Amino acid sequence: MNTNIDENKLIVERRTKLDKIRSLDETNGHPNAFKPSDFSKDLKEKYNEETKESLEEKNILASISGRIMAKRGPFLVIKDHKGLIQAYAPKQVQKDLKEKYLGLDIGDIIGVRGVLHLSGKGDLYVNMDEYHLLTKSLRPLPEKFHGLSDQELKYRNRYVDLIVNEDSKKTFEIRSQILNIIRSFLSGKEFLEVETPMLHTIPGGASAKPFKTYHNTLDMDMFLRIAPELFLKRLIVGGFNRVFEINRSFRNEGISTRHNPEFTMLELYMAYSDYEDVMSLVEELFKVIAHKLSNSLTIHYGEHQIDLSHFDRISMLDAVKKYNEDNELIQTLSYEMIEKTTILEEIATKLGIKIESFWSKGQVLEELFAETAEKKLIQPTFITEYPADISPLARRNDQNKFITDRFELFVCGRELANGFSELNDAEDQASRFQAQVDAMEQGDDEAMHFDHDYIKALEYGLPPTGGLGIGIDRLVMLFADKHTIRDVILFPTLRNI
Repeated sequence: MNTNIDENKLIVERRTKLDKIRSLDETNGHPNAFKPSDFSKDLKEKYNEETKESLEEKNILASISGRIMAKRGPFLVIKDHKGLIQAYAPKQVQKDLKEKYLGLDIGDIIGVRGVLHLSGKGDLYVNMDEYHLLTKSLRPLPEKFHGLSDQELKYRNRYVDLIVNEDSKKTFEIRSQILNIIRSFLSGKEFLEVETPMLHTIPGGASAKPFKTYHNTLDMDMFLRIAPELFLKRLIVGGFNRVFEINRSFRNEGISTRHNPEFTMLELYMAYSDYEDVMSLVEELFKVIAHKLSNSLTIHYGEHQIDLSHFDRISMLDAVKKYNEDNELIQTLSYEMIEKTTILEEIATKLGIKIESFWSKGQVLEELFAETAEKKLIQPTFITEYPADISPLARRNDQNKFITDRFELFVCGRELANGFSELNDAEDQASRFQAQVDAMEQGDDEAMHFDHDYIKALEYGLPPTGGLGIGIDRLVMLFADKHTIRDVILFPTLRNI
């Protein structure tokens, strides 16, 4: 059987039906006056205690609309945005539907008004005393509306996926809930929601390769935002005490189960705080989200049961040691040895980790952590003490200048948040920017640019500040139990076909 030929045949048949409807209908086959007053879930909840007899005695009139998902004899299964409900077509109505519309098809969007009844099986339905074909569906839905199973087709045809896969619809409802919870949570802590530019003249705020564009009128190159950080911290300089932005950012990087070139982040900054305060804020936020979504601090992700009542804290170096207990050389590592010898590079080479010539000591340590420890961090874990040379915007630790007061949160082997005590020393920041420029000249295309205006802002004075970035897409993956970022982005970036 050739599926494409069969589908094309059905499309031709449905177009023929629409042509007839257009010839008889002054609305050109697309009436716009029907307004539903009732919805499936609400009706079921309101009348769930009724018997067949008591409902008939009340003679309740209902008005519903939605998409036909199945036809069961005289019954039509209609899906609105809240669920499914049935409509019943008496024999005369069935006859009229055939004459007026050449019959209804699965996928058609209709409006129905009529009296509510209960079927013999106890299912609520609306009698089709009045009916309107609102939109003729020209393309047939997948044969079984319970599943568009091809993953690639789901992403390319999200509109069909949402029609036929209730699980997909639920995922994006969870996403919306999470965003609402975050906004409410931060508003309750006196954070101000702001908006900063998405077009930047200098890409900054993260180590990433930007998308480049061009502004015709200004005759200048511009970049799609890789992060809003430097603009948000300018606002703290300006006197706002706490700010946040739920922002779209863009990074010209690879596509994977964890990466999409266009993604959503939460970034926030709070004056007169440090990275310890930010870690505590993250813990509280995750617990609030879990409680609001499921009334529990235990969530399931794949085969794992995640306990959000407790968050571990461990340095990057100690994590490398913990998850490489059998490696004697790793057990001898200290920050002093890493700075003054080549032992870290020797260990990485022995483990088969490829080191780029322009990598700093911190980059080697981070790669060793990523290759040997990261995936083992299943329960919520803050990794702290990130090296300064890979943290160009973070404040150095007072006791050890090799590291910064920075953390990243990992759950199920996946980084979900990045935060630190912000670097507010203008001269130190300038030297770190210069180090990034030097790295770029040596071949690091993810190194930061030198932002002179940001240095100028720091020279006016940035108070002690704690900052945070959370990947919203990955956060939704965790709470919706999804294992690829494409499942939580309505329209993920895909290769042209």
